[in-house]
Amino acid sequence: MPVLARPEPLVRELQRALPERPFTVRFWDGTELSATAPNGLVFTLRSPAAIAHVLRAPGQLGLGRAYVAGELEVSDLDGLIDLLGTFKAPPLDSSAKGRLAMAAVRASGLTRPPAIPPSELRPRGKRHSRERDERAVRHHYDISNEFFALFLDASMTYSCAIFSRGATTLEEAQREKVDLVCRKLALAEGERVLDVGCGWGAFVLHAAREYGVRAVGITPSLAQAQLARERVREAGLQDRVEIRLADYRDLGGERFDAIASIGMVEHVGSAQIDEYAARLAKLLDPGGRLLNHGIARLRHTDPEAGPFSERYVFPDAAPLHVSRVQLALEHAGFVTEHVEGFASDYAETLTHWAERLDSNAEKAQSIVGAERMRIFRLYLRAARSGFRSGFLSVYQVRCRRA
Repeated sequence: MPVLARPEPLVRELQRALPERPFTVRFWDGTELSATAPNGLVFTLRSPAAIAHVLRAPGQLGLGRAYVAGELEVSDLDGLIDLLGTFKAPPLDSSAKGRLAMAAVRASGLTRPPAIPPSELRPRGKRHSRERDERAVRHHYDISNEFFALFLDASMTYSCAIFSRGATTLEEAQREKVDLVCRKLALAEGERVLDVGCGWGAFVLHAAREYGVRAVGITPSLAQAQLARERVREAGLQDRVEIRLADYRDLGGERFDAIASIGMVEHVGSAQIDEYAARLAKLLDPGGRLLNHGIARLRHTDPEAGPFSERYVFPDAAPLHVSRVQLALEHAGFVTEHVEGFASDYAETLTHWAERLDSNAEKAQSIVGAERMRIFRLYLRAARSGFRSGFLSVYQVRCRRA
């Protein structure tokens, strides 16, 4: 325990700064800041390192580090998400902020700054360059195929399922989603189809098996590509499905009848969205079809992502507004024919994922460790809140090459 770590002054300053608080804060030595309302959340600080993390990186990043490191525990993650959406701390003047900072220093004691959790990625290089995008994608997707299998459906589809058309199970809803994409693209036997960001191969396998197309799937994730290829072999579809370890910027000089991009555009970014659209347009002849399925921000005043997501969940992910995506597609020569939103479907999908992960928590933690488990349990709930609250939606935009 650090020398001279004393939480009492911090408790007094927090009481002054937050006269009404629907939560309790418990410190490592038994000191407690009690809630002023019943049935509130309980935040437990296991050691002075929790405060030291916040002092090192004030705000969301420091709190996130303390949580990921296990130094800050929360009694109810669902309640935390609700609290973040409803609780507004009163404004503080500079004097109050100074007193809080000094009290936090006294609470953390004489100690070195805590180590940054190993699961944090601090992206380097030009944002959305090929190399940086590859590192960001692999940070999320290459942790373990076995881990993802614990909460995804049997097809390993890692995008919004469609429950609103009658599906009752996650498996049924994901099958409806990939088949809906096939139907919207009006796939026909013998056509050549590209899946941009193919994940573990769910769409290309379904399109080849059920619609008789010849499909190419690309992903920059080595773990995804390896498992997708195994699944192609197991299905006996090697003559109709090819999985490539590639970036969308690697494509050129080929022709496809239709393109599906499912859960990929979120990783492109505003600086690259025009190149992305132009690259896909060059792969289609006039009349060629594109279905772009992606998460979108709804409010133009909101930032792309917070520092917790940037460092721990989806580094550099940037859900754009659907209007911006459509503008890029139009500039590239596409004509929009249909747009459909599925926010409530994604919220339900995330509920299924969160419940499945919780039911497999012990095994999941043995595979990826405690830090990753904390990250994913929080991320799935925060994402669900985004779709429920009107911060996010997910859209399918069907268009054709003019």
